Amino acid sequence: MLAFCRDCHEVSVDGAMRCSACRSPRLLRHEELDTLSIAHIDCDAFYAAVEKRDAPELRDKPVIVGGGKRGVVSTCCYVARLSGVRSAMPMFTALKLCPEAVVIRPRMSRYVEVSRAVRTAMLEVTPQIEPLSLDEAFLDLSGTERVHRQPPAVTLAKLQRRIETDIGITVSVGLSYCKFLAKLASDIDKPRGFAVIGRAEAVNFLAGLKVERIWGVGKALQAKLVSDGITTIAHLQNRDLPGLVARYGSMGMRLYHFARGEDDRKVDTSQETKSVSSETTFDIDVTDKARLEATLWRQAERVSAQLKRKNLAGRTVVLKLKTHDFKLRTRSISIDGVTQMAERLYQAALPLLHKECDGTAYRLLGIGATNLGPPSGDDDQSLDGSTQARAKVERIIDKVRERFGDAAIGKGRGLAASRKDAGKAPEPSASPSGRTRRNP
Repeated sequence: MLAFCRDCHEVSVDGAMRCSACRSPRLLRHEELDTLSIAHIDCDAFYAAVEKRDAPELRDKPVIVGGGKRGVVSTCCYVARLSGVRSAMPMFTALKLCPEAVVIRPRMSRYVEVSRAVRTAMLEVTPQIEPLSLDEAFLDLSGTERVHRQPPAVTLAKLQRRIETDIGITVSVGLSYCKFLAKLASDIDKPRGFAVIGRAEAVNFLAGLKVERIWGVGKALQAKLVSDGITTIAHLQNRDLPGLVARYGSMGMRLYHFARGEDDRKVDTSQETKSVSSETTFDIDVTDKARLEATLWRQAERVSAQLKRKNLAGRTVVLKLKTHDFKLRTRSISIDGVTQMAERLYQAALPLLHKECDGTAYRLLGIGATNLGPPSGDDDQSLDGSTQARAKVERIIDKVRERFGDAAIGKGRGLAASRKDAGKAPEPSASPSGRTRRNP
């Protein structure tokens, strides 16, 4: 049985309690450790970890990254989690649970920068990487033992250590023979975890899990499964394939195979950004048209900045509004050609917004670009005379911001939003398949 030290990576004698080289008790052993090659790497409390790295005085304090009082928790550190704070929790609830928490607005550009550093480190061990979001990815290390002259498990442990040492954040690793189980494994021992699920133990391991741990089982399907008496994966293991397909359609096939640890999906390196979006949650519901327009402009600028950084342009502009009673309104319009210009994004979404300014109070406003592709050389020329001039100004503003930062210059159009919105929106997020993050 292969066993190695997670601290110095020395291969250890089977049965040893401590590493023979450094005396560390952090030995990892598993009967299939030298044959498994599909991994899932997840950054531990990523946004909060970056903030603590950049401000060491926050190291032992509870940190929450999120919006204003009416926003939600984007990420919280493990100290805050001891008080019951969780991601996606309303901010006012989080602060009741942990009133001493340090609340930090999201800095998406910084998180993207650190994410790229982590991705670069991953690429040094394998080109077979499938990003799921800024803070997690699947890796296929099949065949890398010949390149690195060590099993994938040891390569991953060294990568984990290098990310912590060189980049300053920690990651957890899940190692298995398929993506589904690798993802589950990465959650077992967080933070700084390294967990393994092999073929021999897969069915028994899965049997004890709740059915919602299967990828694709959302609240609606979970409720249907529970009504059918299926609450654990063990219950699915006792159902036959025809019956599950008859009851749940194509999802029934996934339920059948995943419950048995069968997942033939490959690590897909071809994932492309499908949409870019940004949104604001207001501290107080907004009906004022001028303020909504100003907020729309600020969001258009953020989406534009992300498109330019990724060298992308969108053909369809999407407006997102959430009413005071949490009902979502989504409107979209396709433009001639493609654009990455804030001015065109704003001008396309503005009529959509005006139609919804009917006295309704809105708690959230967002804008997005979809149907993405390479930018067009005639983007600026597709505007009329007055907006072409604005486009030239926008290019100048871009150059100033590149040199002096985003806060160095801006248009007066966005002042109403920046002065009144205590709940500052995060910068734009790029989402494969039109989601904030991809399901693994």
